[in-house]
Amino acid sequence: MSSEDILNSAKDWFSDIIVVNHITNTKKCSNPSALKINPFTVGYLANFLEGEATAQSIAKALIYPRVLGTSITTSFGQNLQSFITRVLGAYGSTTSGIDIEFIDAIDGRKKFCQLKAGPQTVNKDDVETIHNHFTSVRNLARTNSLQITDSDLIVSVMYGEISQLSSHYKAIERKYFHPVYIGKDFWYRLTGEELFYDKLIKTFRDLAVKFDGREVLENTISELSKTKEIQDILKHLS
Repeated sequence: MSSEDILNSAKDWFSDIIVVNHITNTKKCSNPSALKINPFTVGYLANFLEGEATAQSIAKALIYPRVLGTSITTSFGQNLQSFITRVLGAYGSTTSGIDIEFIDAIDGRKKFCQLKAGPQTVNKDDVETIHNHFTSVRNLARTNSLQITDSDLIVSVMYGEISQLSSHYKAIERKYFHPVYIGKDFWYRLTGEELFYDKLIKTFRDLAVKFDGREVLENTISELSKTKEIQDILKHLS
């Protein structure tokens, strides 16, 4: 798969999966049960945001963090599998515990890769799980008389910088000697283009001008502000 093919597929994936899910998740916020409402802070946040506690400001204080923060971040992470199968399908792996396989453009060796979304997306328990998957791959390779080293079993993080990697990612390298490639380094190794990561970011930024979510957001805020739950909060603040 050429770098141009990856970029074109990435456009379709972002538009059809990430944007569509983001809109769907935004609309869900019109239902108070979809939100975690903290009665101790909601009034403060509404005042902090707009200088007064009204049904609208309360709704905004509840929706903005969800829609502009956790919703899109969660959606991106949850749909990583669709990115693998749709955009990186040419590199797909049939090996258990491995997302993609590719020839590293820098060292020329075949890599068996677990693909992660961002620099904070693994926890302590994931470290050993990842290592166990890699151990299984090495055992299978040994059975089939294939030469695989620890440096061929890698974790790749789609975006971010080395300095942003969590301690859990660093433990994968420090404890088990499996490389973790993040952002620019990963995409360079995958495509052979040193600036591909920057091109991918620009592709998504260029797409951004096509999407205006103000109407969806305003309608969702309006619907939430009219619910009984928000009206009850407003009464307690009066």
